Amino acid sequence: MTPSDAALLAAADPDAFRELYARHAERVFGYFVRRSGDHDAAFDLTAETFAQAWIMRRRFRDEAAGSAAPWLFGIARNVLLMSVRRGRLERAAMERLGVAERLDGPYEPATASPQERWADGADELLDALPASQREAVRLRVVEQLEYEEVALALGTSREAARVRVHRGLAALRGKR
Repeated sequence: MTPSDAALLAAADPDAFRELYARHAERVFGYFVRRSGDHDAAFDLTAETFAQAWIMRRRFRDEAAGSAAPWLFGIARNVLLMSVRRGRLERAAMERLGVAERLDGPYEPATASPQERWADGADELLDALPASQREAVRLRVVEQLEYEEVALALGTSREAARVRVHRGLAALRGKR
């Protein structure tokens, strides 16, 4: 007898979760492809959805006769919404800093690295920030690291990293 999705989640076992993934990953991936039109993004969003499902597996309530599909698609929807929101915030920050205009041009590897050519005058603006904010903004906007990675690099919490980036960007807005 094949175990239900609910039984696989209750097992809290990586092998059981792998089976749950095998059952639903293709449909979740298709959901993201239809909404984003971008296969690379769909792979990332699918991975994030299942990572969140693993983290939240103990919160699963069997409300669909043993199927986890509605629960997984609820997580997928939230992951997509967070991704869209994060993308908007990042694009807005990049536009404020002038990064978008500089990176839209053709890539010329022989001339300069992205860090060197990312925006005229941006280095001077960043230099005016306190060191902790400068590094946080550089890691998040220039290096495009996730907040968890920024926090790790700065030796702080994810929330503190977000605050440093926010304050640094706010200070930069006032200096432009």
